[in-house]
Amino acid sequence: MGEDLSNLISLLQLAFSGEKAAGYAYRGHWRSVSLTEERDRIAVIEKEEWHHRLLVGEMLLELGASPSRIREFRAAIIGRTLGFLCHLSGWLLPMYGAGRLESRNIREYETAARFAFASGRTQFVECLLTMAEVEWEHEHYFRLKVKSHRLGRWVPLWKKPPVKTTIRTSFKNETEECSLPIAIETTEDTQA
Repeated sequence: MGEDLSNLISLLQLAFSGEKAAGYAYRGHWRSVSLTEERDRIAVIEKEEWHHRLLVGEMLLELGASPSRIREFRAAIIGRTLGFLCHLSGWLLPMYGAGRLESRNIREYETAARFAFASGRTQFVECLLTMAEVEWEHEHYFRLKVKSHRLGRWVPLWKKPPVKTTIRTSFKNETEECSLPIAIETTEDTQA
């Protein structure tokens, strides 16, 4: 259990700072686009990233851990720089970069849920899986945006994540074999 808890804390520290960088980057991103629909959606994504940061921070606090000062400093610089560059780099590059990063975030939250379960911190599982699903929605949005661009068919995309429902079903299948009982809510969303 000790190694799983240590891995959970490390991953949560990484996610906490990553959400800070994402929040700042999305702030610049939504301000750089001209279509109202895109501005509104990316602004919502920014808010969701800040909300994830709050939730992850609460988990760290409950675990008696704190964020990494170095990662926090670096996240602020990276996020603000990326947000600024969105105004200079055109439309496609920020959409592509956001989608690629969101794809990675899905796996990070799924992995964190597994570490939480394995370390006996089952109270975190539902929240972590929900955050993975939200990151899936972000990835899906940016994937569609990149594909809609006139150059989109020539841009090699990152690996497409499995359907959203896989997040919970794969976790449930893996944990049913363990002795710890846990209730995992399943969503009715079947988006592909």
